[in-house]
Amino acid sequence: MKAFGFLSFGHYGSGSAPEEYGAKEALQQAVDIGVGADEIGVNGAYFRVHHFAEQAASPMPLLAAIAAKTSRIEVGTGVIDMRYENPLYLAEEAAALDLLSDQRVALGISRGSPEPADRGWEAFGYSDNDGAKAAHMARAKFALFLSAIRGEELAPADPQQFGPGKRLRVEPHSPGLDQRIWWGAGTAATAEWAAAQGVNMMSSTLLTEATGASFGELQRDQIDRYRAAWKAAGHDWAPRVSVSRSIFPIITNLDDLYFGRRSRGEDDQIGIIDGARSTFGKTYAGEPDHLIEALKADPAFEAADTVLLTIPSQLGVDYNLHILESFASHVAPALGWKPNTAGPVSGGHV
Repeated sequence: MKAFGFLSFGHYGSGSAPEEYGAKEALQQAVDIGVGADEIGVNGAYFRVHHFAEQAASPMPLLAAIAAKTSRIEVGTGVIDMRYENPLYLAEEAAALDLLSDQRVALGISRGSPEPADRGWEAFGYSDNDGAKAAHMARAKFALFLSAIRGEELAPADPQQFGPGKRLRVEPHSPGLDQRIWWGAGTAATAEWAAAQGVNMMSSTLLTEATGASFGELQRDQIDRYRAAWKAAGHDWAPRVSVSRSIFPIITNLDDLYFGRRSRGEDDQIGIIDGARSTFGKTYAGEPDHLIEALKADPAFEAADTVLLTIPSQLGVDYNLHILESFASHVAPALGWKPNTAGPVSGGHV
């Protein structure tokens, strides 16, 4: 593990019940957590994107607010559901934010997980007749998005202004942003597909596979197959691989109350997502020495260069920064972590 960031789902409520906060408070607290994490040395602030739900949705304003108040932390997503996006407009927004933030944007993109709305992308104006999950549309949009991010000339220019045969790229263009785009992979086959596209791989918080192997073993197979496919494709740069984990160092009595007592004996879980048997990772909670040994034994954690810590954002700014500080002070250094003061995170060996 070279780097770690936090991954927030951005949950909120209506704000009408006592001590329940709404969207405004959730967004403001997300910015405050990002600012505090930057000061701790955390490498990344990432947000899950869901639509038609009381959670983080359109990420660019939030990422821009965090980037404007920080100087080192990477800002990004895990993941944007491509089914809901205009790929060229997303490319414009991403490039503009990347330039404004001094190349600190890292966007995780995918087909997305199940949403509350039934075929909600159709309400956004998009349709896919090839399947109920719109996976084909998501990949086609992603290909167009990547072309734009890479500066390809996609639109014919007005011949009266430019003469015949001229083509235009999407502006602005941020060189190098394409090497900070990730595809969220839920299977080993999808990981191989991501490698073929020449993008980083963000292993999902759940895998739509259940073979009897542990979550970490399934992810390790996914990572190994991704890196083999990357090498076979002949790309000329080293990609990054991330995994997500729920990790809670037990330092105080409050930590034990929230996570220590409830997590004892917890293991991976099997469930049904999108009609497929899926594997969910377990929660790691314990004293720092115990966590270090447990995480060293996690085969996917050991192979990834970046780890995303899922945080309980509903517990407020102070407690979430306490979790990040505890991990940074008592666990991460023993696992190879370098804080954001050491510079941008680089890819691992292929």
